[in-house]
Amino acid sequence: MNNPQQDKQSLTAKWRLVIWCLLFSSVVLYGIHLWQSGAKIQSDILAMLPQLQQDELTHAALEQVEQRLADQVYIAIIAPQKSSVIDAAKTIINSLQQDPTQAFTQIGSADDTDINAIGQWYFKHRFKLLTHQQQQALSTNQLDSLIANVQQQLYSAFGFASSQLISQDPLLLFTDNLLALSAHSSLSQEDGILLNQQADNVAAIVMAKGTKSAFNPNAQQQQLHALANAFAAVDGQKVIILKAGALFHAQAATESAKQEISFIGGLSLLGVMILVWLGFGTLMPLSLALLTLSSGFVMALVATLSLFHELHLLTLVFGTSLIGIAIDYSFHFYCEKLNRPEANANQVIHSILPVMTLALATSSLAFIGIGFTPFPGMQQVAVFCAAGLLGAYLTLVLAFPLLANRPLTPSKALNWAQDYLNFIGHIAAKKQITMTLACLLVMHSALGLSQLSHNDDIRNLQQSPQHLTDEDNQLRQWLSGGADNQFILVTANNEAQLLEGLHQLTPVLNDAVKQQQLERFFSLANMLPSRQQQDQNYQLQGLIYQQHLTDIINRLGLTDDSGSLTQALLTDYQAAKYDYLTVTDLLKFGENTFTDLWLKPNDNGQVGAIVLLTNIADLPALKLRIQHTNLVQAKVQLVDKVGDISDLMGQYRQLTLYLLAVVLLIATIIFSIKYPIKLALTVIGVPTAAIILTISSLGIVGSPLSLFHALALILVFGIGIDYSLFFAEAKQANRGVMMAIFMSACSTLLAFGLLAFSQTHAIHFFGLTLLFGIGFTFLLAPFMTLITRKSH
Repeated sequence: MNNPQQDKQSLTAKWRLVIWCLLFSSVVLYGIHLWQSGAKIQSDILAMLPQLQQDELTHAALEQVEQRLADQVYIAIIAPQKSSVIDAAKTIINSLQQDPTQAFTQIGSADDTDINAIGQWYFKHRFKLLTHQQQQALSTNQLDSLIANVQQQLYSAFGFASSQLISQDPLLLFTDNLLALSAHSSLSQEDGILLNQQADNVAAIVMAKGTKSAFNPNAQQQQLHALANAFAAVDGQKVIILKAGALFHAQAATESAKQEISFIGGLSLLGVMILVWLGFGTLMPLSLALLTLSSGFVMALVATLSLFHELHLLTLVFGTSLIGIAIDYSFHFYCEKLNRPEANANQVIHSILPVMTLALATSSLAFIGIGFTPFPGMQQVAVFCAAGLLGAYLTLVLAFPLLANRPLTPSKALNWAQDYLNFIGHIAAKKQITMTLACLLVMHSALGLSQLSHNDDIRNLQQSPQHLTDEDNQLRQWLSGGADNQFILVTANNEAQLLEGLHQLTPVLNDAVKQQQLERFFSLANMLPSRQQQDQNYQLQGLIYQQHLTDIINRLGLTDDSGSLTQALLTDYQAAKYDYLTVTDLLKFGENTFTDLWLKPNDNGQVGAIVLLTNIADLPALKLRIQHTNLVQAKVQLVDKVGDISDLMGQYRQLTLYLLAVVLLIATIIFSIKYPIKLALTVIGVPTAAIILTISSLGIVGSPLSLFHALALILVFGIGIDYSLFFAEAKQANRGVMMAIFMSACSTLLAFGLLAFSQTHAIHFFGLTLLFGIGFTFLLAPFMTLITRKSH
C-alpha cells in the first residue's frame, strides 16, 4: 500500500517537472525569436573595450580615423617588371569589381582624374605658391638664377618646358611647386595604378573596402572568397602578393575562438564524464548532469541576447567554463544522495537547498561584480555565467525531484573522501608539519608579491599570428610606412586659424623626424600654404609680374611685339590677388584622401584637422614634445586611443581590487552574524588566503597583473566561498561534502585550467588566475573541518 506522504511528494515532483518544461520551452522559443529578429554573433575584439570620455572633436576624429581604416583591405602585387604588376593589379581590380556578391566597394588604386584635376586647381592658384628656394631667390632679388633655370629647360633635349607653359608661367615656378607637394611620398602612379619602386622590385598597390564589417561572419566569408578568386586569376603571372587589413586578423580570431570553444568545451565535457564514472561507478548521473548544463547554457544564451542583442565570441569561450561551475550542483546532489542512500531525491534537495541557494547567491554576486566593469564583453560574461548558474539551479530544484530519484550503488569514492579528510586531520594534529607548511606558504607569498608587476596594455587582448603581423609590416614598407594608430589633432575657431596652426606645427614635427622620434608625417599643411604665406608668395611674385616682366620675356627670347603676352600675364596676376587656396576647395579632390583629415565644425563652430604619423619610434618623447607645443590661435594634442584605454584599464584594475577588498570586508560582517566569529573568519579566510597565494604565484611565474587577472580573482572569491560554506554547514567532517568539493574542484580546474592554454592573452590571464585560485582553494578548504567540529 502506497504511503500518502510519498504520493504527495511524487505529485509535487511531477508538477515541478511540468513547470520546468514550460519555463524552458518559453526560454527556447524566446531565444529563437531573438535570433530571427537580428541577434548575432560578434567577433570584433574592439567591441569589448571601454568607452573613453572625450570632447566632441576628439571623438569625431577617432571615429573618422577608425572609419578610414575599418574594413579596408590593402594588396601589394610585387614583381621585377612594372608592366607585370600593372597588368596583375588591373586583373585583381576587375575580378573584385565583377564579384557577384559585391563583397567590396571603393575598389581601385590611383585616380588619374583626381591627379589631373588637382594639378589644374593648383595651376590656377600658381601666383600663391612658392617653394622655399623660390622665396629666398625672389626676396633677395635673384632673378638671374631663376631665368637661367628656364633657359636650361628650353635648350635641353630632356626639358619639360613648352611655349604654352612659359606663356602662363614664364619662370616655370609651378613645376617645382608641384614636385614639392609630392616630395613626402615615394609612391607614383602610371596607367591608373599606384606604384612603388624598391631595389629591383616594383609593387602595384590595390585598395578595397568591405561592403560590410569584416567581423560579420557571412561578410567575412564573402570577402575572403572574392579575394581568393581575384588572386587565383593572377596565379600564372609570376607575381608575389601581400595583403593586409582587419579582415585577415578577424578571420584568425574567429578560427582561434572556434577551435578553443570546441577544444575547451569538449575536453571539459570529457573530463566531467571521467569524473562521474570514477565517482559513481556509472554514467547514469551524467544524463542529468548534461541536462543541467544544457538548461544552464540555454538560459545563459537567451539572457545575454535579450540584454545585448549580440553574443561576443569571447563570451562563448569564457562561457565554456560554465561547464565547470554549473556541474557542481549535480555533483553536490549526487554526492549527498550517495552519502544518504535511504533518502529520496526530494529529501536530498531539501537538505542541500539552503547552502546551494547561498552558494548561488555568492557566485552570482561575484559574476555581477564583473558586470560593473566598463567592458561590454566582460559584462556579457557576467550575465552569461550568472544566468547559466540560475538555469542550472532551477533544473536542480524543479527537475531533479522526479528525474533523479533512482538509487545509486555504493561507491568507493566516499571512502576515498573520508581517507583524505582523515589525512588532513592527521597533518593538522602535528604542529611541526603545520608550522612548516604555514612558513612555506608565507615565504611563497612574500617571494611572489615581491616579484609581482602589472601590464594593462590592451594589445594583450589579442595576439594575431606572427605570419599576419610580418605580412602587415612588409606591406607597410611598400605603402611608404602607412599610418600609425596614434595621430595628432589640431583644433581652432575657424579654418584660417586652423591652417595657420597646422603650419606652426610643421617645424615641430620636422624636428621630431630629425630626432628620429618618428619616420614621417602627413598634414594638410603639406598641401596648402597658410593664408598669410599665400599673401607673401603673391607679393614676392610681384617682382616678376609688376617690375621685371618685360625684361624676363626678352631674356627668354619670347615674342611679344604687341605686348599682349605681358598684358595677359599681368592681368592673370592681378586677378589672383584675392583668390586663395582654401581647404574647402581642396576637399573636393581625392575623395576620402583629404576629407578624412578634416573635421566638420562642432556645435561651437570649432574645426579640427588630423595629422597622420608614420612609424613612431619614441612615443613618450613625441607625446612630451606635443604637450609642450603652444600654437598661437589653435590647440594641439596627440591622440593615442590604445594608450588611453590601457590607462583606463589600469584604473579599473585598481578599482576591481579595491572592490574585492570591500566585498571581503562585507562578507566577513555577514558571516560573523550567521556563524560564530572563529568559524566566520575561517569561512572568509579560505578564499582570502587563496587570493593572496594566487597573486603571489602570478608573480613567481612572471605573469604581470592586469584587469583580467583582477576579474578572475573575484571568481576565485565566489567559488572559494562556496567551498567554505559547504564545509561550514556540515555538522561534521562530511565525506559527501568532501567528495562533492573534490569533484567540483576537478571540473572547475578542467574548465578554467584549459582557458590558461588559450592563444588569446585576455583569456589566458583569466584562466591562469583561476587555475591557481581554485587549486589553492581546494587545498585549503578541507582544513575547515577542524573548525566545524569544534563549532558544532
